[in-house]
Amino acid sequence: MSSFPKFRLLLATAALTLTTATATLAQTAPQKIGYTNVDYVLSQMPESKQIESQLKDYSTQLENQLKAKYQEYQTKGEAYQKGAATMAEPVRADKEKELQSLQQSIQEFQRNAEASVQQKQQALLKPVLDKLQKNIDAVADENGYAYVLNSDAGYGTTPILLHGPKDGDISDLVLKKMGITPGAAPAAAPTAAKPAAPAATPAATSTKTKTKSKK
Repeated sequence: MSSFPKFRLLLATAALTLTTATATLAQTAPQKIGYTNVDYVLSQMPESKQIESQLKDYSTQLENQLKAKYQEYQTKGEAYQKGAATMAEPVRADKEKELQSLQQSIQEFQRNAEASVQQKQQALLKPVLDKLQKNIDAVADENGYAYVLNSDAGYGTTPILLHGPKDGDISDLVLKKMGITPGAAPAAAPTAAKPAAPAATPAATSTKTKTKSKK
C-alpha cells in the first residue's frame, strides 16, 4: 500500500497566512511580526489522528474494491490463457475484449478512488483548519502581532518565512490557546493511504501480447 504525500496541506498555507511582508510594510511604522509552523501545529492537534484513522478506513474500503476487481481480471485472464488455443475465433475475440474492458475499468476506478480520497481529506480538514485559523487570529490579537507568517515548507516549496527570531514563533502559543501541551518536537504528520493497482500478472501481459499479434 502506498502513501499519499505527507500531510502538508499546501493549499492551506494561503488560508492560514494573514499576510506577507511587502514593500509597503517597510514604508510604515515598525509592527510586530510573528510566525508559526502550520504543519507542526496540525501534527500536535488530536484531530489529526482522528482524520488519519478515518482516511485509512475510507481508503481501505476503496482498496478492497480495487483488489476484488483485479482478482476478477486475473481469474479471467488465466482462464483465457488456458483455453485460448481451443477457442473458436469469435469466442477468443470476445474474451480478449472482455479482458481489455476489465483492465480499463480497473484503471478508471483507481483514478476515481484517488480523487475521492483527496476530496474526503479536504472535507475532514476544513473544520480543523478553521479552528486553527481562529486560534492564530486570537493569539495574534492578544500578543500584538500585526502579521503572522508561515514558516513551514511543503514539498518543493519555499516557506514564507526564511529567517526570524525565536521569540517571534507563536506555534506553542497557538497550541496552548487550544489547550494542547506542545510536544518537544514536531510529531509525524498523518498520512492517508491511496488505492494502488496491483502489478500486472503474466496473464495480463500475455493477453495483451496475443491481442497485438492478432492484429
